Amino acid sequence: MLLGLCASASGAFAVERLTGQQIRQLFDGNTVAGRYNNGLPFSEYHHQDGRATGHNRHVQNTDACWTSTDDAVCYYYGPFESRRTYCFTVERSGSLYVLKTYRTGRINAIATIQPGDPEKHAEKAPAWHCDGLISQAQPPALSSRIAAR
Repeated sequence: MLLGLCASASGAFAVERLTGQQIRQLFDGNTVAGRYNNGLPFSEYHHQDGRATGHNRHVQNTDACWTSTDDAVCYYYGPFESRRTYCFTVERSGSLYVLKTYRTGRINAIATIQPGDPEKHAEKAPAWHCDGLISQAQPPALSSRIAAR
């Protein structure tokens, strides 16, 4: 189903791979929502302070953080000692966004961008903050470390 959406969208619109700065401008202060390649949903509001409130596969985020690199968006889950990191390139095709796993280029999800926080994810989220790895590091200094993971 996801590949069908991607294929039909790419036939009607040119595909554009976004830079990290473009990703930051699109995601910051907005909700990215869609479906993973297995069909399960996600919806995350991207706070300016680096938090990503919302859910993945119907599981509420309790510690998610995000940032952009020179050419990708990265998400972090868990405490520093056991942190899980996921980075994705983003391609735009019309109003759809294709998130591809950074290392393999495999399609991970298809998403749309919703202005603001229409699902009120911020109101439902427990309190947490993103440590310096996310909130204080500035791309591109971070990008070479993340890209190597």
